[in-house]
Amino acid sequence: MNDEQRNNITLESLATILGGSFLISYAILIVWFLIFLFAPDCFYALNTKWFAISRKEYDLINYGGMAFLKIIKPGIFSLSLPGHKVCC
Repeated sequence: MNDEQRNNITLESLATILGGSFLISYAILIVWFLIFLFAPDCFYALNTKWFAISRKEYDLINYGGMAFLKIIKPGIFSLSLPGHKVCC
């Protein structure tokens, strides 16, 4: 096996791993949103046992976290695609 074939196999493996992590991150985002939508009081009560936060702070943390995950993950995934030059 020459270096080009070995490099292609490595890039294909990397693309598979990154694609899987992309799907997993969106699954986490969907589950997080559904929990926040359908059971917010339950999880607010759970979090206030650990942290002294107000309801407004709790909502802000959740919305900010979901927005961060939604915005950052596709950007990282697209920069990591094989054949995409990040720098130089």
